[in-house]
Amino acid sequence: MAILLATAVDVSLVGAEMYKLTEADGTTHFTNAPTDPRYRRMGFTSGTAAGWLRLPAAAQGDGAPYVKEITEAAQRYGVPVKLVSAVIRAESGFNPRAVSRKGAQGLMQLMPTTASILGVRNSFDPGENIDGGVRHLRGLIDRFPQSLPLAIAAYNAGEKAVTQYGGIPPYPETQDYVTKVLKFYGSPEGGTTPPTRIYQTVGPDGTVTYTNIPPRGRP
Repeated sequence: MAILLATAVDVSLVGAEMYKLTEADGTTHFTNAPTDPRYRRMGFTSGTAAGWLRLPAAAQGDGAPYVKEITEAAQRYGVPVKLVSAVIRAESGFNPRAVSRKGAQGLMQLMPTTASILGVRNSFDPGENIDGGVRHLRGLIDRFPQSLPLAIAAYNAGEKAVTQYGGIPPYPETQDYVTKVLKFYGSPEGGTTPPTRIYQTVGPDGTVTYTNIPPRGRP
């Protein structure tokens, strides 16, 4: 599916309503100045709020506003608070209104079908989204109890993909996602500077391994 963005740099338009148009061939247009009656309001005032225009990591929010929801859900399902924060940071940059190109929504980027299965009625509600996302993550951790990286990969690519490949799927997006979450998880408060380095090695058979023990010959 092609994504075309129609944007303006005039600061006077920062608060303008955003509109979306999807063509018959799947091409999607976004604009704040619709010229076609087929455009539909998105309910957001910027692409950043809508989720298809993401802020750089340094400019994204933090988890401070959601400490209560994160802590309660983490304790409820027995998942480390820092891991929940790491997943949210990697998924949405703590943007509760984030929407991915595939349709995943909210802080923990729940797909509508997954949200429905989890009983999440409003994925843009931080409390509901975090509760559902952490419950889903808990299930994946139980499914892959011997490997946190596999559980993280399953959160991104799906349990079936991990099972199919017998490890982290060979998708660049998923491999980058696992590395990112592990780094966030290993750093103070889920930040971006880990106290210990995480190494990735790829075996002759394509198996990807993550460890804090440096491979022989590397510092």
